[in-house]
Amino acid sequence: MIKRYPTKQIFVGNIPIGGDAKIPVQSMTFSKTRDVEATVEQIRRLHFAGCDIVRVAVPDYEDAHALKAIKEQSSLPLVADIHFNYRLALIAAEVVDCIRINPGNIGAKERVKEVVKACTERNIPIRIGVNSGSLEKEFDEKYGPTSKGMVESALYNIKYLEDLGFTNMKISLKASDVQRTIEAYRMLRPLVEYPFHLGVTEAGTLFHSTVKSSIALGSLLLDGIGDTLRVSITGELEEEIKVGRAILKDSGVESSGLNIISCPTCGRLEANLVKAVAEVERRTKHITAPLNISVMGCVVNAIGEAKHADVAIAFGKGQGLVMVKGEVVAKLKEDDLVDKFLEAVELAAKEYKA
Repeated sequence: MIKRYPTKQIFVGNIPIGGDAKIPVQSMTFSKTRDVEATVEQIRRLHFAGCDIVRVAVPDYEDAHALKAIKEQSSLPLVADIHFNYRLALIAAEVVDCIRINPGNIGAKERVKEVVKACTERNIPIRIGVNSGSLEKEFDEKYGPTSKGMVESALYNIKYLEDLGFTNMKISLKASDVQRTIEAYRMLRPLVEYPFHLGVTEAGTLFHSTVKSSIALGSLLLDGIGDTLRVSITGELEEEIKVGRAILKDSGVESSGLNIISCPTCGRLEANLVKAVAEVERRTKHITAPLNISVMGCVVNAIGEAKHADVAIAFGKGQGLVMVKGEVVAKLKEDDLVDKFLEAVELAAKEYKA
């Protein structure tokens, strides 16, 4: 089990972040926030995809004033994303569950002080969002868009909030590349007790974001760093949640859902493995039990992998075996194997006890 860094626990709505809490997966709507109906519909989509917390952009007053109606219909805790205009944060603080500000562009200290006061009155947290591309002038001139500059900016703004008596916060340190992101989080982690929101900003399309986020977030999670996360994807909302959940599961941080083991395509395959695995994935999406299931396509690896899986298919030529905990429970023709295998998976999931 991965030992996580001990951090202060805060709450975004009813979701705990930090301490020994599960790591929530977040996302962000892409609708114009002023379009209440469209924004609420996207929040519903995220909810059913397994999202824990949702953020909405608040670039102007019309968006800020729409937050009340959105909050009333939202099934998820709501975070307002504020840049440049601190007055929007004051409006948002009246109804949302968290305020995200980028200290590099929010303005003078007095403006930050007003935001802190508003959040204190409602007991809602602030996320200090440091981005490598928008550091305060003094840090940008001294360090440039480096991990050191990001950390110095974060420390400066954390201290400023602490000097105001405010400690209800979480921190993000995002760059658009993997190395700076990892370096910044690792550098800051031993220096503060606040929970970290992980992410690679502007990570690109589904393919590129999946690769970047898996490397950066996976590395940090394996170090015990990270209390909540978002996978930023230029694409469909649900994909952010899908990839985020997969990173948590495959890094060993979260034990929920199936771990599907399947061999790579090669000339030894004795069955249509691609079709079989696709069907298994489609028909097991609802299963949350943390089982290891194996779908193997030839005799070289099949039996060995099957012995160590909770449930397995070992394909041979035109036929194959279904195995449970290493024991053969059925020998069938290829066309009948997947259905029998899925029956065994459903039974194992039903009988699973944490």
